[in-house]
Amino acid sequence: MLRKLVPYLVYAYVSFVGWTTRQMVLRAHIPEKVHADGQRFIYAFWHQRQVFFTWSHRDAEAAVLVSKSKDGEMIARTMELSRIGAVRGSSSRGGAVAAREMVEILRAGRDVGITPDGPRGPAREVKEGAVRVAQLAGMPIIPIANALSNKIEIAKAWDRFQVPLPFGRSVVIYGEPIRVSESDDLVSKAAELKAAMDRLTDEADRLVS
Repeated sequence: MLRKLVPYLVYAYVSFVGWTTRQMVLRAHIPEKVHADGQRFIYAFWHQRQVFFTWSHRDAEAAVLVSKSKDGEMIARTMELSRIGAVRGSSSRGGAVAAREMVEILRAGRDVGITPDGPRGPAREVKEGAVRVAQLAGMPIIPIANALSNKIEIAKAWDRFQVPLPFGRSVVIYGEPIRVSESDDLVSKAAELKAAMDRLTDEADRLVS
């Protein structure tokens, strides 16, 4: 019963945070241009900051990769309440099936989202899944970051997971598309993606400090 109730409580809380937070969005023209060019894309964001995206990207035509764990089930249900889809799998459970599903979603005309360091870390280290999906689908990755002036960081969590607090300021920033061709080395592309995500995250943090 508690597990069934938690998604509704989280959704209500995040909605309250969103309603009371002043939000700034930078470089929104980047994803708009990709769509205008007739392509979809892969959102890439750090696991630590995923909560606020369920508010800033509610109603998005996207599906986000979520682990097959019991906690993942609650996350998927919370995203569903925010009108965001879910693809179930991770690097350790159902990864290949989830990758194929994400490629199909992209080709069908929807975006997908991945936390390249999730679900267990190491924090802010990009695994190859995101770049492999981009390579298979022929679609770009758009790194994205957010930052909040009011938040709690859970020190014992492997990624110092952030819980947004109300009555603050937020910023969401998009980075330039990263494209992965058939001949590209995935390790090098993963390093390129990490560097881009780190730059965006640092920029977002400066803007709310």
